[in-house]
Amino acid sequence: MKLIRIGSPDNERPGVITTQGTWIDVSAFGEDYDSTFLSNNGIQRLRAWLREHEASCPVVAPIERLGPPVSQVSKIVCVGLNYAQHAKESGMEVPSEPVLFFKATSALCGPNDDLVIPQGGEKTDWEVELAIVIEKKASYVSEQNAMDYIAGYVLHNDYSERAFQLEQGGQWVKGKSCDTFAPIGPFLACQEEIPDPHNLNLWLTVNGETMQHSSTSDLIFDIPHIVSYISQYMTLLPGDIISTGTPFGVGLGMNPPRYIVPGDIIELGIDGLGRSRQMAKAYEQPSNTQ
Repeated sequence: MKLIRIGSPDNERPGVITTQGTWIDVSAFGEDYDSTFLSNNGIQRLRAWLREHEASCPVVAPIERLGPPVSQVSKIVCVGLNYAQHAKESGMEVPSEPVLFFKATSALCGPNDDLVIPQGGEKTDWEVELAIVIEKKASYVSEQNAMDYIAGYVLHNDYSERAFQLEQGGQWVKGKSCDTFAPIGPFLACQEEIPDPHNLNLWLTVNGETMQHSSTSDLIFDIPHIVSYISQYMTLLPGDIISTGTPFGVGLGMNPPRYIVPGDIIELGIDGLGRSRQMAKAYEQPSNTQ
């Protein structure tokens, strides 16, 4: 099952992409795709509900805006340097343990929303990533049981403002958390949609030029290890997102480095998780209103 959320920002309604590829509105189910939905067997209950009600659900035109496929996310935990070639291009050693950092949830946006280059930003970079959505509360989880805590997977572009991240001291979170820096989707693919998350092609282009093309088979730390590892240090809650790292090909690693400028079109995709598209634009100061 593929879950989508449709509509304007902060007014999204729940939907499903059927096996025939049709978008349908499942607002009549009565729940959004949030932590309460996930923690109360929402995916299983929705699947059962659809067996009786799918035919009566309104069809949605696929030109409507897609929002993030999950709502009320409590945290975004990211894994850095989780592909060996990416660590090399970044001038860093392959880590012996997962490198963790946070991304503010205010960075979340829809998969095709504009990328806003932040005020003062001059080195905004792209990073295609496979992300995990947690289904139930996870604390001190073993690797053997880790997959039982996953609701599904989403496509994520872990945008980074390298000047904020690497040149201004402190933690990486500053360069990772600007508004629009976490487009996810187009949909949440439930576990049965992705039988082997460790063998997925992932790619990213800028203005049609391929920048990243790799496979999740190159992950240094696999998904059970990542979920188990993070759960030793914090409780993962339903709806939390874990982004598993990006392969080589980011702008920072080029010679000379290449960064995003207004007007650039960034497109990306992962096998089984669809594709997304963002247009870059410069930050504009909001006009004062009385």
